[in-house]
Amino acid sequence: MENRFNGIKQMHMRKFILKYIYILLSVFVTEVVFAQQSRWTVEKLDYGIMKVIYSPPDYPNNENISDAVILKPKGHYNNVTINEDQTLILKWAYSERALVMTGVNSHNRYGFSLDLTDGERIYGGGSRAIPMNRRGWAFDLDNRPWYGYSEGADNLNFSVPFFISSDGYGILFDNPSRGHTDIGKSHPTQWKTFFSSGELAAYIIPGTNVAEILKKYHLLTGFQGLPPRWVLGNFMSRFGYTSENQVKDISQMMRDARIPFDAIIFDLFWFGDSIKGTMGNLDWVSRKNWPYPEKMISELTKDDVKSILITEPFILKSSTNYDNSRHLHGTDANGDPYIIRDFYFGEAGLIDIFREDARHWFWLKHDAQNKIGVAAWWGDLGEPEKHPADMYHNLSDLGYHRLFSSDEVHNIFGHYWTKMLYENYGKSYPDTRLFSLNRSGFAGSQRYSIFPWSGDVHRSWSGLRAQLPVMLGMSLSGIPYMHSDAGGFAMGEGDYELYLRWLQMSVFTPILRPHGSALEGMDKSSFSFPSEPALMPEPWKSLAREAILLRYKLLPYNYNLSYLHTTAGRPMAAPLFYDYPQDPLTVSQEKSYLWGPNILVAPVLEKGITEQAIVLPKGKWYYSDLAKRQYLGSYTSEAKVKINMHQIPTFVKEGSFIPMCVQEGQTSKDYTTDSLWVQYYTSSEPSSYTLFDDDGHSKNSIRRNEYELITFSARPGKKSHVIMIRSNEGIYPTQPDKRHLILQILGDITFKHATIKSNRYRNKIILDKEQTLRLSLGKSPIRIILKT
Repeated sequence: MENRFNGIKQMHMRKFILKYIYILLSVFVTEVVFAQQSRWTVEKLDYGIMKVIYSPPDYPNNENISDAVILKPKGHYNNVTINEDQTLILKWAYSERALVMTGVNSHNRYGFSLDLTDGERIYGGGSRAIPMNRRGWAFDLDNRPWYGYSEGADNLNFSVPFFISSDGYGILFDNPSRGHTDIGKSHPTQWKTFFSSGELAAYIIPGTNVAEILKKYHLLTGFQGLPPRWVLGNFMSRFGYTSENQVKDISQMMRDARIPFDAIIFDLFWFGDSIKGTMGNLDWVSRKNWPYPEKMISELTKDDVKSILITEPFILKSSTNYDNSRHLHGTDANGDPYIIRDFYFGEAGLIDIFREDARHWFWLKHDAQNKIGVAAWWGDLGEPEKHPADMYHNLSDLGYHRLFSSDEVHNIFGHYWTKMLYENYGKSYPDTRLFSLNRSGFAGSQRYSIFPWSGDVHRSWSGLRAQLPVMLGMSLSGIPYMHSDAGGFAMGEGDYELYLRWLQMSVFTPILRPHGSALEGMDKSSFSFPSEPALMPEPWKSLAREAILLRYKLLPYNYNLSYLHTTAGRPMAAPLFYDYPQDPLTVSQEKSYLWGPNILVAPVLEKGITEQAIVLPKGKWYYSDLAKRQYLGSYTSEAKVKINMHQIPTFVKEGSFIPMCVQEGQTSKDYTTDSLWVQYYTSSEPSSYTLFDDDGHSKNSIRRNEYELITFSARPGKKSHVIMIRSNEGIYPTQPDKRHLILQILGDITFKHATIKSNRYRNKIILDKEQTLRLSLGKSPIRIILKT
């Protein structure tokens, strides 16, 4: 090991000497050096995607350490013009738009300048609590924590250098070094993006609309695989549970209140009995507070409750693992282990995640807990939160034979951590889906099964409002599972109404995870507010229970959204203009969003309001209480609705089929699809919906064709509606032989009876007052004729 670092030191010294020889020589050959022209390279890939590489003559380090892109170039792209001033003009087949690019540099940072057209809107760029249209904003491309943020926070934990233009193209700047982008703020028609090091590569993705561009982006960088179905349930989570007895007491209170939950998240107290001084132990050190962790986890598993543990990449000097991991830490310029002196939790080293031996060491710490029954992982502080500019990393295992500064690798550190976990988990547990909760990453992190949260948000109404642009901006950045600490995390006050409204919105987000600071005796200076709904006073406890029960009833619909992303790249939560790009009203709507293609959600974002005006996309929408089978009214362009504490406004698009679970239980395992309640919202236009189902946990179910697709379609007529139900006859483990189906007809039309036809029988049924049909669904097609 010592020889390895001595070699790196000698190589670093040689580069240092050669650099200054170059500077001395340049004094005599200045005219020759600066007479060289910058070089542009444009390559073509599948799906019309183009890779543009800018190579300045005086650019020192042009390595590309990113693995974001999975497609390979297929030769040079020819529809390019390079002017004498080295301006590149790029055109593609089905657009009149020409992309004008210029290479730029400023303060030893290099990058691209693009011309912006009148009215052009720019979306994406990762996690930012600013308007979805980023034009007119400038911000760093720098994964950065922001404790207690709210509206206006422009640089959060998960920066993705991918953007979508309303002019019909997307652009991925495939560079993970710390950077900066100015999207028309300094100059209204110029978009400039700079990086501190690395290959200056940009992928141009043409498309006719946002949906097409985003799908092509996923073809370029990867789709996220299916999650374990249980992660779409509810979590018990706080900062933090301090003992086994506390976990048992609160989980029993949740059961007594009949509030389902699927997992318990253990924060940093699992490896120590204080906030500071214990990070890096990575084991159950305090046997006083955690006397029987293996038994505790085993008992939770028997109750179908998963255990999730937090880890961080920092190893404190005071931890049990500092001495045996010190040689695996990031270093100074001489290759000596770097000690971070000003870290909140104590003096620490940072695991050099780019080294194979460091990744292996870190994985073994994870896997030791996997072997006692831990089901999933929570990676915290992965930006990394403290990453000094004079820290260096060893990338020789990735094929690069020099030390890289923190600025050069910062934005991809969390990505490599998630990749380490994903790849090792896949080797050890090849057919189990990974749940990896991590708040930081890079372009392409989605294919490593990342479920990021939005960081340490302020517990306030402003913090709640900030979650819409954060979640939707991440959706447009190719990260489909962004969610928040429901109820708010940092500071604030004990506002029960805020807590409820946050939970009600989180029902319609990728992950429902109530989480907040409830330290009780651990930190007397910190305001504590419990995150578990069972600990709320009435009526808030019952209202929170209603919201969580709705989340579980919607499991079939929500799991289907995961399938739509995995197979087609559709985000789970999307802005209205994703599905309605031609509707001018949708562009400016940022306080409502689409939860899948069928449900529009308009969260309550202000305290005490009882009425809310909502703009709807073109077509008919039904204002519906999904949980109580109530049809409340239909609207075509704008709704002004009265709201109460029991619900936030949700609208269902005409022609939709919404599948839900019938029974209730304690975990997602109790919410099976052998009984389904399907709401059909009538329309005068034909429509269809396909429901995906598998065993909910096998990593390779789609590849092995072990799943079923059930298609519901409606064909309206003047006097009758015809509804067809078909199965693709797929087979998978745990598949029910028959499904008991309750089909409820909602809408403007009242039907008197239905004729049901299948290969087995023909039967005429009188509809009940709730306009419902009850039937058994096998694999044979069923035809239902509804008559007024």
